[in-house]
Amino acid sequence: MAQAHMFNYQALPMRVVMGPGSLARLGGEIDQAAMERVLVLCSPEQQELGERVADLLGERAAGVHPHARTHVPLESAEAARDQAKRLGADGCVAVGGGSAIGLGKAVALEYGLRIVAVPTTYAGSEMTSVWGLTENGRKRTGRDPRALPVSVVYDPELTVGLSAAVSATSGMNALAHAVESLYAPDTSPIVRLMAEEGVRALAAALPEVVSDGFDLRARGVAQYGAWLCGACLGATSMGLHHKLCHVLGGTLDLPHAPTHTVVLPHALAYNQPAVPEAVTALSRALGGTADPARALWELGRTLGTPRSLAELGMPEEAIHEIVGLTLADTYPNPRTVTAENLTHLLRRAWAGEPPAVLPAAEKESPR
Repeated sequence: MAQAHMFNYQALPMRVVMGPGSLARLGGEIDQAAMERVLVLCSPEQQELGERVADLLGERAAGVHPHARTHVPLESAEAARDQAKRLGADGCVAVGGGSAIGLGKAVALEYGLRIVAVPTTYAGSEMTSVWGLTENGRKRTGRDPRALPVSVVYDPELTVGLSAAVSATSGMNALAHAVESLYAPDTSPIVRLMAEEGVRALAAALPEVVSDGFDLRARGVAQYGAWLCGACLGATSMGLHHKLCHVLGGTLDLPHAPTHTVVLPHALAYNQPAVPEAVTALSRALGGTADPARALWELGRTLGTPRSLAELGMPEEAIHEIVGLTLADTYPNPRTVTAENLTHLLRRAWAGEPPAVLPAAEKESPR
């Protein structure tokens, strides 16, 4: 008889609405959450969609705040919070990618307003209580149930205007959530099932999304995968990959999803020797490959994503600073992270070289 599973799993309290035409159900989700007047949050690039959502909501829309920025600078969160207070909003609708949803989380955290998320990318952060704020060039992150959206509306029709480049990098960002959840110290059989299925769905759908911008079936599958990957992020602790990307983004203002795209294969290659069960699951999800890290690197090539941190604007001389900042905090990771190995990893990621499995340090133990 197989040994009984022993684990903890906390399901997050939220609703998910998925499928073509789901935006029409947004008003019902606001009613379900007992909101009466909401502020629509979006980035400048998504202002037209933000106005469309406000028009759809009619008198329930207090206004549109089209000023979301990547990495959520503290001053941006304060401006949105002040406008919500000034307009008498009792909730927010965050429309767009990680910048808008991150801004919504910050407003929820600082002002107590609940959020309904309408994602238009595949990053998956809408499924988590993870928040981030950048102040004085340093990005702080945490988890707080107040930052969790009460409802998420996935409508693949809203992603049709998303460029191939953003589709690809936001999808790779979501894959990173599932990858790290497979070897997180607080993973569970439930999370592992979601992670493997999320990776399978996204890896299959993204090439079709990039090649045909009007393929609603592929875009729906990608949203399904992003939902699963985001739920994995919401249920587990993240390791080296996410810590490194937060430091790179908050310190150097590198673009969020492209940074995750470049770093993911290298961070996974570093951890693969210590996580054989995760490698087996990823191998199944990625078509039987023996080297999931290399397969994800090749997937990025197929999708036409950025290949190096240098391409994203990182100066080579910043590697030493990033190593120091990444090592300054503790975080769960299946392999010890040393300055030597992290420097080697970053140099390969900076130059756009293929991911490499680095040798173990002496007396290495999980961090």
